Amino acid sequence: MSENPIILMERVTRVYKSGSVETPALREVSIRLAAGEMAAIIGPSGSGKSTLMNLMGCLDVPTSGLYEFDGREVGKLSSEEMAELRNRSIGFVFQSFHLLPHATARENVEMPLLFGGMAAKPRRERAMEMLERVGLAPRAHHLPTQLSGGEMQRVAVARALANRPRVILADEPTGNLDSRSGRGIIELFRELWKEGVTVVLITHDLGLARVCPRIMKIQDGRIVHDGADVPVEDETVEEAIRSDPVAVTSVVDSEARLSGWTKVLRSVRGGRGVRGTRGLEPVRG
Repeated sequence: MSENPIILMERVTRVYKSGSVETPALREVSIRLAAGEMAAIIGPSGSGKSTLMNLMGCLDVPTSGLYEFDGREVGKLSSEEMAELRNRSIGFVFQSFHLLPHATARENVEMPLLFGGMAAKPRRERAMEMLERVGLAPRAHHLPTQLSGGEMQRVAVARALANRPRVILADEPTGNLDSRSGRGIIELFRELWKEGVTVVLITHDLGLARVCPRIMKIQDGRIVHDGADVPVEDETVEEAIRSDPVAVTSVVDSEARLSGWTKVLRSVRGGRGVRGTRGLEPVRG
């Protein structure tokens, strides 16, 4: 594990405004996460987990304070630079998978490579390599509806790994899985961590949090615990911790955008590049 921080936050504040009303979501949060660490972020609903994940994932910028990702100050990047940074350096895994329903497992894994400009042949080879990595190569040509919940999450992990990111951000990655499938996903994350990938799990599941060498708790927008163990109060009131929906602006449920994704899917299957896809967002699978 490198001592150089890949995620560095210093007194970060995020305030949302609606008219004259200001709502602080994060209050002077400071975090130093070294490359190669594995950490969990826990906290009750409304605590700021979603906002913190958005900032870590370069989906949003602080209202004040400093955020550096791998030495680059995110607040000074353009929208295009942030999008490139996300695509090449950060892999996202969500509770609800967010697979394209009419694309095969392989085509879903190809998506970040497509937007990264990779040519068709190496793109497909990389997608198959990632599916092999998560044990799903035999299911490469299956649609999401033909896969189990655990298999869909493995496809989502393969997609997150497609561009060989330095950081994996996983929001409730086992939340929709049975215990056996969940254990498989946890073991996969631990393998990635041992290979040097920085892994951050956002969860309300204290069992999942305990597999991480580092556990941070956020409450009322502040980091109130940062250590190797679950806070004592959470050990005794586990039921008080509930997951909050991740307000990730890059993932929306919009049927109106399906036509645009049909265009992208045709490009994947035809081996072509993509034009005119600015602003398109994935839909839930």
